[in-house]
Amino acid sequence: MPARAVFIVLALLSMLHLYIGMRLVPAIDPGPLGVAVAVALLAASTLLMPAGLLSVRFKRWRWSDQLAWAGMLTMGLFSSLLVLTVLRDVALLVLAVFGAAGQPVVRGTAIAVPLVALGVTLIGLVNARRVARVVEVEVPIAGLPAALHGYTIVQISDLHVGQTIKRGYLNAIVTRVNALKPDAIAITGDTVDGSVRRLRAHTEPLGRLAARDGAFFVTGNHEYYSGADEWIAEMRRLGLTVLMNQHVVCERGDAALMIAGVTDFTAHHFNESHRSNPRAAAAGAPDHVTVRILLAHQPRSAPAAADAGFHLQLSGHTHGGQFFPWNLFVPLQQPFTAGLNRMRDLWVYTSRGTGYWGPPKRFGAPSEITRVRLVAA
Repeated sequence: MPARAVFIVLALLSMLHLYIGMRLVPAIDPGPLGVAVAVALLAASTLLMPAGLLSVRFKRWRWSDQLAWAGMLTMGLFSSLLVLTVLRDVALLVLAVFGAAGQPVVRGTAIAVPLVALGVTLIGLVNARRVARVVEVEVPIAGLPAALHGYTIVQISDLHVGQTIKRGYLNAIVTRVNALKPDAIAITGDTVDGSVRRLRAHTEPLGRLAARDGAFFVTGNHEYYSGADEWIAEMRRLGLTVLMNQHVVCERGDAALMIAGVTDFTAHHFNESHRSNPRAAAAGAPDHVTVRILLAHQPRSAPAAADAGFHLQLSGHTHGGQFFPWNLFVPLQQPFTAGLNRMRDLWVYTSRGTGYWGPPKRFGAPSEITRVRLVAA
């Protein structure tokens, strides 16, 4: 990160922390020692967040992983603290209009804000770090051949192996996926946050993924931040089938199903030859293919997927918002936030993600391993 950008981030964080301090500390009136402690904690928070994000640059330092954890946990706490402080100010303004914003209310709400923020952050940490639960989804397909009834695809998405998600976390995910004994496995992007050189040992468990028709991988936007070409080669080395505007045909008797994959919706900004193209991904499919499934990292690939004649699109990217209030902003960019939705003749399933990005925090948007089962409509 350039020095100027670091300065801007620190200045913005300083102002936001100053706002929190000025709105809460005087109202709590903790005494001189309490004020000193509050100022020290707010100053530490201001510095820890950018330090945590930059900790990868200090990889040779013995405590770099601990710095990353401290920075990411602080980011999660700060987010809730800021949102709750703003909501408190709005509530006090409304109460003042009705003459109900007395000193006990002002002090009580000021005490409540950091306590609630801490509670939400701790609950969010537990939710983020436990092994993702399995979500069962049935997708009705018109004209589904009997031989393909019950065909299962296990989807994992948005693992974000990097600063706080390491080999042990991924090992547990892979073990749970394999236990489901799926027909196919779909990895729908944003698997990594960092270079192959730094994370190769931590992504190694992906090589254990096993399914009758194989494990398939498509790129997400974070692969392009992390060196997409190197990661594509690494995923192939691990035995995954990388689908870059391509498809494979899976057969059951006389019935055939196509699993296609596209590069990330924004891939062309990094490499024009990687431009996402659902129609190209379906090109040349045999005539006896009756079911078309597309793996596309972002839900906003759906209109093009519908135009190309796909029956089902599996996506991720949104994290389901991960935690409040970010879930409110997802619809500004994506057509769907989470779950099974319909766009014309296309079903779109959007995973809430199997890992998390940034703060190890999930609140109201649990991580998931998705077991998609095809059934006759």
